[in-house]
Order: sequence, then C-alpha cells, then structure tokens
Amino acid sequence: MEASPVKWSSSPRGPTQEGNLITKIENVNHLCDLRVLNLARNLLSHVDNLNGLNSLTELNLRHNQITSVRDVDNLPCLQRLFLSFNNIANFESVCCLADSTSLSDITFDGNPIAQESWYKHTVLQNMQQLRQLDMKRVTEEERRMASVVAKKEEEKKRESHKQSLLKEKKRLTINNIARQWDLQQHRVPNIATSQDRKDSDSPSQDPCQMDRSTISAFPEETGSLDSVLTSALQGLSATDTHLVDVDGDTLSLYGSGALECLDRNWSVQTAGMVTTVSFTFIEFDEIVQVLPKLKMKFPNSLHLKFKETNLVMLQQFNALAQLRRIDQLTIDPQGNPVVNFTLWKYYVLFRLSHFSIQKINGTEVTQNDMIMAERLFGILAHVTSSELPQYRMISILGDARKKQFRYLQETKGKKPGVVNEENNDSKRLVGENTNRAMLNYTTRDFYNEKLEETKGKKKFCNMYIEDLVKEATEINTKNEALQKLWPQMFIELVRDAVIETRNKNSYMKLCLQQITDQK
Repeated sequence: MEASPVKWSSSPRGPTQEGNLITKIENVNHLCDLRVLNLARNLLSHVDNLNGLNSLTELNLRHNQITSVRDVDNLPCLQRLFLSFNNIANFESVCCLADSTSLSDITFDGNPIAQESWYKHTVLQNMQQLRQLDMKRVTEEERRMASVVAKKEEEKKRESHKQSLLKEKKRLTINNIARQWDLQQHRVPNIATSQDRKDSDSPSQDPCQMDRSTISAFPEETGSLDSVLTSALQGLSATDTHLVDVDGDTLSLYGSGALECLDRNWSVQTAGMVTTVSFTFIEFDEIVQVLPKLKMKFPNSLHLKFKETNLVMLQQFNALAQLRRIDQLTIDPQGNPVVNFTLWKYYVLFRLSHFSIQKINGTEVTQNDMIMAERLFGILAHVTSSELPQYRMISILGDARKKQFRYLQETKGKKPGVVNEENNDSKRLVGENTNRAMLNYTTRDFYNEKLEETKGKKKFCNMYIEDLVKEATEINTKNEALQKLWPQMFIELVRDAVIETRNKNSYMKLCLQQITDQK
C-alpha cells in the first residue's frame, strides 16, 4: 500500500492504517487470515486488489474519497462494510456488492447516493441479504416497499424504452419521407439540411443513451435491456413513405399517403380534440382536394401548418376559404417560396377576412393589418366581380343561399348564447361569398383535366366544321357542273318531248298504258 508516511497501529478489532494518506490498496493478497481491516480517513479513490483476503469479515473505509468499489464480491466471509462519507454517486459504481452473498451490514451515509430518492429501495432490492443499512435494522415492510418500487421503476423503464423506440422509428420514417420528397422535387439532398431536419423532428439524443440513468438503477438487467433495445432498433423499417402522428391536440401528416387517414373512422373524442393540423412533405394541390374531408372529420381544427408543401403563389390561399374556420395559419419558409413575397400576409388577411385570423406565423394580427390588407387588395374583389359572367354571379349567390340555409340547420336547437356567438361568423361568411368567392384556385390536376376536356371538344368542333365545309364544297361543285350541262340538257329534254308527242294517238296509248301498269 502506498503511503507517506505509513503509520501502522493495532486495535482490539484488527490492523489499522488510519490517517496515513493511503491512495491505493496493494500488497494485501497474502493476508489470508486477516479478519478486520481499517482503512478509514485516507485518500483512497478506488477500492480494488482485495483478492486473497479470504477470512476478512469487516472492512472500514469511512472518510475517504472513494467513487467506485470492485472485488468485494470475491471476499467470501465479508459481513460488514463501512463506506460512509465518501464520493459514491450511483449504485452502478458499486454494483459488485449485489453479487456478495455474505454481506449483512453496510453503510452509505454521507455519500451523494444517499441523497437520492431511489437510494434505499435500490440498495435493498439489489442486496436482499442485508440486515442493517446505515446502522439501522432493515424491516420486512421496507423490503416489501423496495420490491414494489422496483417493479414500478421496471415498468417505467420499459415504457421509457418503448417511447424511445417509437421516437426513433418516427425519426427514421420522417427522414425517409424527406428523401422521397427531395427526389420528387428533383433536389440534391443537402447534408446540413438533412441534419437540421433530424434535429428538429427527432430526439436530440440517441435513445440508447437517453435511458442510461434509468438502466443504471438496476444493473443486473442492464445488459438484457440494452440488447433488446439494440435489436429492436435494428429491426425498425425506414421504408415507410408516409406518417400520421397525433400528439395531444396536433395531427401531423407527413407524405401524401398520410392524407388517406382522413377516410378513417376517427373516434368522436380524438376528432374533437384535434385543433392543429400540420402538413409536411405534401403537395398543396393534393391538400386542396381533401380540405372538405378535413372540415368534416376535424370540425375543431383552428390552426393549419404547412411545411414543404410547394406554396408558390398567392392564388393558392384562395382554396383555404372552403374551410369552416381558421384562427391561426403557419407557413414555414422551408419548401414554401410564397413567403418570400412581401405582401403575402396581407393577401391572406384580405382573402380569408371572413375567418378573422388571429395569428399568422405566430404573430398577432392587428386592426391596422386588416385595414392595410383591405387597402391593398380590396379593389381586386371589385374588379373580379365586375368581370365575372352573369351566370357565374348567379351561381355564387346560389351557393351563398345554400350556406345560409346550412348555417340555420346547424344552429337549430343550440342555446341562444352560442347562436349569437356564431352569428358574426355567419355574416362574414355571406360577405365572403358575395365579394371574394370569385377569387378561387384551380389545382393543376383539375386544370389539366379541364384542358384535356377542352381539347376534346375543340377537336370535335374542328372535325364537325370540316365535314360541313367539305359537304358544302361538294354541293357547290355539283351546282357549277349542273350550270354547265343544263343548256344542253334542256335542249335534249325539249327535243325528246317534241318527238314523243308528235304522234298524238300513240302518245295517248302510251300514257294510258302507264296508268294501267301503276294500278
């Protein structure tokens, strides 16, 4: 043993090296008959090299600087171990004590570990043979409580592992959807961007590391749980092309395939709880097609979020007018170039004025914003309505009447206070129909369908006109030929008539014969 200076003294209980500034235990393997060893009040930081002390029954290590203990499980006769007033912070650093079958009395008071709430339960659960802990007798009730707490901790730990697995699977799926989206957009994936997505959409730590503190409380199962977690992570699939995630009041949809979830039979409780719907890695034109379903399935959705949805022009915001209500709108700059337009927020407030939006991208909407929006774009609705054909105006007015009737049906039977609260929304809805409904948005797919339909009609009309022109040309050609032949034909007709009637009797007989043949 290193010491400077080394001062040995004897006591009734056994050899003592107390207060000798000892920093390391060594050269004690030959003391096979030693029963008591007192190394209190030294400078020990680690306990090891105890092999060979086969007769040792008591080891005093109080008032040192010990942070870890090893080899104690190799002392077959050790019954009392005093570790009071050291620097032991967790049970993992003294986990070898759980393998000792002879220890019956141990002390940890004065160590950081003794201040933890789980301290007593963890020690008793892992050292069930103990009779005394910190110089106090261990009761059966304390053992029972330690067992109960251990089971709860185990369940909590397993639940934590399960949540880690789910978070990791979600991260892998979102990363795969992001790669698919980049390929569809003909982009070259940016390493920094991918890392940003990973940091924003997934836990900041690896799940294997996140639960180390929980695992360390039960060292005997650490290896098995780690292996389960590792094997489970290896089995996670990163080939999913869409993800539907409900977290509290937020419904997050990743990838166009996630839109199919709007066809599910959602429970009334879940559907009513969702107030925020987030769209990520989905074409806005595809979102437009399911907006009516969104309005029906999640009537309380008040906040819409769009990220990587290809919002590129102001007209696309017109499509949101068909929703029931919007209180907040969040357009992430990533994948939505429309936010680069200086006046995009004012156009949203103008076009969706009947919703009385409260926040856009987290910023409160003020009365001055509404006034500015009307000043900038108010004339646009007037110009559009003045240029609209009469049949379209009649159609829009008809839609307004339908919505009014639907509103009356929905409010029928409701309390007066609720009806009065919704009355303003109804009035704004009618104003939107008459003044701004002309400003609509046609998706590319719908436009292409109409374009194909128009091309078909145009082709049919061209063919019909060509047939009419061809027929008219042929008739005209025949008329011209007839005009050329008619003089000669007329002469021949007159000549034949004169020759035929020259013999009056023969002509009469011929006529009578023709009449008889006709009968």
